[in-house]
Amino acid sequence: MNTVFRLNGKRVTLHTDPLRRLLDVLRDDFQLHGVKEGCGEGECGACAVLVDGSLQNSCIIPVGTVQGADILTIEGYRETERYQVLAEAFADEGSVQCGFCTPGFVMAAEALLRKNPAPREKEIRAAISGNLCRCTGYDMIVKGIERASRAGKGLW
Repeated sequence: MNTVFRLNGKRVTLHTDPLRRLLDVLRDDFQLHGVKEGCGEGECGACAVLVDGSLQNSCIIPVGTVQGADILTIEGYRETERYQVLAEAFADEGSVQCGFCTPGFVMAAEALLRKNPAPREKEIRAAISGNLCRCTGYDMIVKGIERASRAGKGLW
């Protein structure tokens, strides 16, 4: 089956089994390794991408269901000014250690800030509740998102 969608702003056509996981397609077919497999069950957020602007765990999405969708991975997001603001804020707040979970947290932060450019702490914690981190702890990640919200006024 052919599946056609936009990936990081470019139209792509893929001939594959429609039941393959989007995570595997992104990593294996498109060499986009920023999406990680953590749990493989949609629980940890390491594989998070934006599908039509909505945060989704790519490990539980059959690629056939993204027909016509707009998919943004960390690799595509990294090319934006908004990413630069988030990356700097995460660095300033020490929000990153090993980096495995970072792309998922960044994508969760982008999804939140698109909807709510000035979130309160409680809203940030709710927005990142689907992401797990074993190294940094959530307080520094929350502070990074708060800093990005302030620094990026007008971008979100």
